[in-house]
Amino acid sequence: MKFPLYIAKRYLLSKSSQNAINIINIVTSVVVVIGALALFIVLSGFAGLKTFSLSFSNDFDPDIKIEAAVGKSFRVSAAQLQQLQDIPEIVSFSKVVQERVVLGLKNKHHIANIKGVDPYFKKVNAVDSIMFVGNWVNPNEYDSAVVGIGISRLLGVIANDNSGLLEIIVPKPGTKSITSSSKNPYEKIRVLTQGVYSINEDLDDKYVFTNLEVAQDLLEFEVNQVTNMEFDLLPDSDEFAVKEKIASIFNNEVIAKSRIELNDALYKMLNTENLAIYLIFTLVLILALFNVVGAIVMMILDKRSNMKTLFSMGTTIKEIKRIFFFQGIIITTLGGILGITLGVIAVYLQLQFKIFYITPSLPYPVELKFMNCITVFLTITILGVLASYIASKRITRNFIANA
Repeated sequence: MKFPLYIAKRYLLSKSSQNAINIINIVTSVVVVIGALALFIVLSGFAGLKTFSLSFSNDFDPDIKIEAAVGKSFRVSAAQLQQLQDIPEIVSFSKVVQERVVLGLKNKHHIANIKGVDPYFKKVNAVDSIMFVGNWVNPNEYDSAVVGIGISRLLGVIANDNSGLLEIIVPKPGTKSITSSSKNPYEKIRVLTQGVYSINEDLDDKYVFTNLEVAQDLLEFEVNQVTNMEFDLLPDSDEFAVKEKIASIFNNEVIAKSRIELNDALYKMLNTENLAIYLIFTLVLILALFNVVGAIVMMILDKRSNMKTLFSMGTTIKEIKRIFFFQGIIITTLGGILGITLGVIAVYLQLQFKIFYITPSLPYPVELKFMNCITVFLTITILGVLASYIASKRITRNFIANA
């Protein structure tokens, strides 16, 4: 094992008598370095984009959310609230009433969701980070509301404009059709918009936040009746265990979902895209490592007479194969390490100095993750082993004898 490795290192460091082979070896090494560098930067960039995309849901979605297993709403007793407070992993929780409504202002209408929240909602969700203008829902004012910036633009809603109260309309609950009712089939309420939030394009025109009492009155709910509850947990809590405890408190009449389950489609899409990008760039690396096969084959042809000498001195065919097998592994391993090192430097510079921007105010998000280093190194190493094995298989007894 030591002898083939020693010869492989000597061949790698020594220059060939033919200048074309030296150039091929240099080009091969550069290709391996660039391939590893490109794969690392792409994985780091996608990791940054994934974190950036999920940051919106992390600011808006709770650690755990429960909703009725059957129907749209469920009731929460004082005893159940006390039991929830006794769970040590729960930092805070909030009661929520949510329903589809129609928003109206100055003959303009828009379909959205009302989300009535209690004063503890701010402890569960980082609402201060999503506020674009104005203040969050004032728990001391019954008709206080906050809308998304998309709704504000569609309806012309202005924060703290007493002359432009936002009208929230919802059909009255019942089994009869709207047209069969002689009375007004709708419940209406007017609220003062005290703030405008901004998260992303999908959510900015989706919600109007009000106090919990407003939503309950509008939907004719009882005081202890809600559509869901949201929970903030201690870091590193066992979400599955907490979900089991919550479900037992409500006699399994509710469904508990974690943040990942709430954004199941988004996580699947991001993971699928990540895998697709990795496979595409791995294919590019496979094509690039054909250069390694070519370089080793050229080295084999150049060192053919030397192999005959080694064979005459008692070196076995298997050991001669190992010489060029190790040579290919050394080229790909060193090239991979150098490419990863350059990639780490490039990603670090982007994190520190914001060299590249998506928009004039938004730097391209990247993330420096040790797992990406391991992934790139293993990919390069495995492909290098395969390329070296394929090239070294060319060496046979007849090949050496005919030198």
